Amino acid sequence: MKLHNDACNFVIFGGNGDLSIRKLMPALYFLDKDHQLAPAAKIIGASRTALERAEFQSMVRKGLEEFVAEKYMDEAVWERFSERLSYVSVDASKNETFQHLSEVLGNDACLGNTIFYLSTAPGLFGPICRGLKASNLVSEHSRVVLEKPLGKDLASSIVINDGVAEVFDEDNIYRIDHYLGKETVQNLLAVRFANALFEPVWTNSHIDNVQITVAETVGVEGRWGYYDDSGALRDMVQNHMLQLLCLVAMGVPVSLDQDAVRAEKIKVLKSLKIMSASEVREHAVRAQYGSGVANGASVPGYTQEEGGKPDSTTETFVAIRADIHNWRWRGVPFYLRTGKRLPARFSEIVIEFKDVPHSIFPESSNIMANKLVIRLQPEESLQLYMMNKVPGLGKGMEVHPVTLNLTQPDKYADKRIPEAYERLLFDVMKGNSTLFVHRAEVEAAWKWCDAILNGWAEHAGLPSTYMSGTWGPQTAFELVAKDGRSWHESK
Repeated sequence: MKLHNDACNFVIFGGNGDLSIRKLMPALYFLDKDHQLAPAAKIIGASRTALERAEFQSMVRKGLEEFVAEKYMDEAVWERFSERLSYVSVDASKNETFQHLSEVLGNDACLGNTIFYLSTAPGLFGPICRGLKASNLVSEHSRVVLEKPLGKDLASSIVINDGVAEVFDEDNIYRIDHYLGKETVQNLLAVRFANALFEPVWTNSHIDNVQITVAETVGVEGRWGYYDDSGALRDMVQNHMLQLLCLVAMGVPVSLDQDAVRAEKIKVLKSLKIMSASEVREHAVRAQYGSGVANGASVPGYTQEEGGKPDSTTETFVAIRADIHNWRWRGVPFYLRTGKRLPARFSEIVIEFKDVPHSIFPESSNIMANKLVIRLQPEESLQLYMMNKVPGLGKGMEVHPVTLNLTQPDKYADKRIPEAYERLLFDVMKGNSTLFVHRAEVEAAWKWCDAILNGWAEHAGLPSTYMSGTWGPQTAFELVAKDGRSWHESK
């Protein structure tokens, strides 16, 4: 059942963890600053660690000072915000400890509208939900927010989702993907569906290929054991990158209603061609970073990192050609690329249109295909690459590429753009799940990824190696080159 009013409490399991302090608390602070939190709303951190309330408040304050720009820090807002903060020690394996949470929540106007944010290991999602139910803390209006990863494959994902579904209806489950909260990702929907210019050519008749890149300069950063249990395909492709693919490839929904948007995304995921083992060898590249140079310093290879094992087959880089078998996209390759220890940090979507059928301009013009480039991070931008006339009296009418900046105009320059988590938490408060992931999406994505994982397992062996500070193995370039294409060179 949907939210009946805006007054709600937040309970964050893993409340003293990195995500909570770095992202969730700043997001909630800004919501409070913008008067979006009800006066009675409480924010309660919960974990197994024993902490006094004052210790938790101090921890949050230090986090805000580090992750919120100084110009946005307001002592009056902090005083109000800090009064909302409480902390309880809860052990998910012991239902009786949930009584501590019940006591802190008390009996107030927000009690029936509690948002439970599970920023914990996914194996605890089911036990936490059952503990909440056993303590009578779940009402028909309660919502639960789930952080990734939702399993390691389809089978484990089903187990996790089943555990949560024992307690919460699907309409009250919000599987969060922070990429979907980015302003530019949402602007992609506006560009596509609010402009007659783009949607008529958003098909295989006019688009040659789509490229989605998520590049990181960092390595595993002391989290070798965690990362080795997942790898780049599970960590990035199964969730973030396939969600971006859905927003690019989805058909026109009948409205921006959450069910209408979700239905179109599910159609895309179910249209992804499941690869056979032989197709995985041809269309899915995996590799590990070796030693090299990153940010001007020498760095070890993946298996030489602290805690590393020399026989690990976990990939830190993947490049995949994905094909969508429907009328709109048949024959258009979607190239996905992500990796650690690459030369630059950015996330972007490149829509490359087909060449003009025939050029009437001099050969020296070097006509390039039009491209729409959506940059998600570190800065957000939207640019259209077009051809334009070279000024002057040159030899004939020569043209050259120019960039049309479609980024938010200067009149919004002084307006603070909400961070992704701020937008998403606001939507949870309002009961709007448009930017969240439905169970059917998760399972369709896992079905496609499982085929790739199984293909890699079938032709076992160590992944190829690429030098840290480079753009991955040669096979990643060959993946697109054999189709007569190349990766977009970002500036």
